[in-house]
Amino acid sequence: MSSLMIGVDVGGTFTDIFVLNETAGTARVAKVPTTRPDQSAGFLDGIKQEVSDFSKISVVVHGTTAGTNALLERKGAKTGVICTQGLRDVLEMRRRDRPRTWGLRGNFEPVVDRRNRLEVPERTLADGTVRTPVDLDAVRSAAQALQANGCESVAILFANSYANTANEEAAVALLRDIWHNQHVSASSEILPEIREFERFSTTALNAYLQPEVSGYFARLENALKADGFEGEFMIVQSNGGVMAVDTACRLPVRTALSGPAAGVIAAAYIAQSAGFENVITGDMGGTSFDVSLISAGRSMLSPQTSIDFGMVVRNPMIEITTIGAGGGSIAWVDKGGLLNIGPQSAGSNPGPVAYGLGNTRPTVTDANVFLGRIDPENPIGGELERLDIDAAGRAIDEHVGKPLGLTTVEAAEAILKVANSRMAGAIRLVSIERGFDPKNFAFMPFGGGGALHAGAMLAEVGIARAIVPRYPGVTSAMGCVIADMRQDFVQTINSRVDMLDKAALAAFMHAHVDQGLALLDAARTNFEARELSFELDMAYVGQTHTVSVPLKVKTDGSTVAAVTRAEIETAFDATYKATYGRLLQNGVRRILNLRSAVTGKRPKFDLSTLAPPEGGRAEKVGVRRVHFGDKWYDTAIYDRLALPSGTKIVGPAILTQPDTTVLIEPHLQGRVDRFGNTIIEPQEE
Repeated sequence: MSSLMIGVDVGGTFTDIFVLNETAGTARVAKVPTTRPDQSAGFLDGIKQEVSDFSKISVVVHGTTAGTNALLERKGAKTGVICTQGLRDVLEMRRRDRPRTWGLRGNFEPVVDRRNRLEVPERTLADGTVRTPVDLDAVRSAAQALQANGCESVAILFANSYANTANEEAAVALLRDIWHNQHVSASSEILPEIREFERFSTTALNAYLQPEVSGYFARLENALKADGFEGEFMIVQSNGGVMAVDTACRLPVRTALSGPAAGVIAAAYIAQSAGFENVITGDMGGTSFDVSLISAGRSMLSPQTSIDFGMVVRNPMIEITTIGAGGGSIAWVDKGGLLNIGPQSAGSNPGPVAYGLGNTRPTVTDANVFLGRIDPENPIGGELERLDIDAAGRAIDEHVGKPLGLTTVEAAEAILKVANSRMAGAIRLVSIERGFDPKNFAFMPFGGGGALHAGAMLAEVGIARAIVPRYPGVTSAMGCVIADMRQDFVQTINSRVDMLDKAALAAFMHAHVDQGLALLDAARTNFEARELSFELDMAYVGQTHTVSVPLKVKTDGSTVAAVTRAEIETAFDATYKATYGRLLQNGVRRILNLRSAVTGKRPKFDLSTLAPPEGGRAEKVGVRRVHFGDKWYDTAIYDRLALPSGTKIVGPAILTQPDTTVLIEPHLQGRVDRFGNTIIEPQEE
């Protein structure tokens, strides 16, 4: 009987594996270097390190950066666009923004070349009236021209197709008959929502990703089956839910922030179990530092994000702020004599200088190694026998110390101070600048390097305490196992509330529920419950920006009760006043979009599975000289996974484990809770 659930998170430096044995109630973890350019090799190698018989695996859930990397590195497919006459350049014109706020420099190249953006006669008006039926002969000719140009995928982008899909559906039906593969994306299917640029951009990026990402998923699925896997293979979405692999192949744009989203889901679950409702997460991997905020146990969702300048994706996503401050981020001195960290990263190959694989420029990891904070004899990942402290010191001295007139130790401390300052800035961005007081939140560091910087974040930002999860280096992989299956839908309504067609609204809600439940049923997964939720994007007539208004709708998991205009108005007034402090007298309320979510609640594993032993004493496994501030300390080393619950460790101390290092700085103390989390806070007076 299949009993293993496996979460796999592929990062820029390491691929993390979390293996949960549901029958035995045990968990195992592994980290292997991410393989490039084909990440599937590291994915499979990591699983094979922990599992010999793939027939015992019931489910594999994957958090991936394949889509994100393809967008950032411009390595998607050669894509074509067929659009309404006059709208060929919407993707290039964007929102009249520019890469740099000041000056006239900067340029932008859309992912689809202009010669592959072709127009056809058709026109649908904003009220859904078809003024000009689509010219299918022109569509056929455009498709033939795009195929002759070598396009691997195609996007259909027709004006106002959210209001009436007839023209776009006719074009798509023809294209799917004559296109040479399945990579056809239609804006009315991807995002039936008002505003041309956002809809066009999201659909074009979906088409751009489809060949690359669906090919990657297909390779993984075939390789798993070849090794005897017969379970369910699922992919984490940017909204923190999971979807079946066939849905991911059809909608790869929904995986744009897949891996980081899984980490936030795990962090919310771990924090709630430990009694913390308000958490700021900090995922520090080899390439980046990802920050998100969880308030009252709920992660923040954003309706859209920009993956890079001009690459706008409008899909529900967990709000994550990313900066280039990972362990592999390179330290460098600019022409003005200022020390910078990132965004360039040494990645997994060649990695930090201390890896000895050819890099000569110092990284954040090199600074931590040189200052004694990372054990050079036991590097994480298991691929290297030891780290080269002397090489790290020489690189720090050459590229930072000498240019700034600092000793090697001072230069290493400077690297960490700049990195910490940048990370603290990202935390302030998601908290203080959005009206949240960090003192009311706990900080949860994870990723391979997050727990090394927990104390610095408490000092820099003023957060009261940090919660280091039991396996911080593989938290995102754990999140893959925890995440529910979720399907999001949107439909533009564009109506005043007093003129709302209630029957049409109800029909859209029922259609979303039917589609969502069908996708859940197709997943072959057991769910503890099914939840339906609905929101309306609303504003007063004349306003551009909307507020998200949750609807309290009675459901039984498959049907939806009717919503009255009065209920909508009351919900809008409450949300608008909570957001802006007052209502507009005589303002006319307008509904722009309906947003629906259908969620299948997957069984959650009991975190007590990860619990440490009870009773016993905390035994030191060694002592190492570690530099903090302006002096060296003889610092106690502990095997973190062997620490009993209730253990209190007074800093300075280092807690080691295979997937990360936990640093407890002077003037701080650590406490092990019943789940094996380490709570770091100021020492008691």
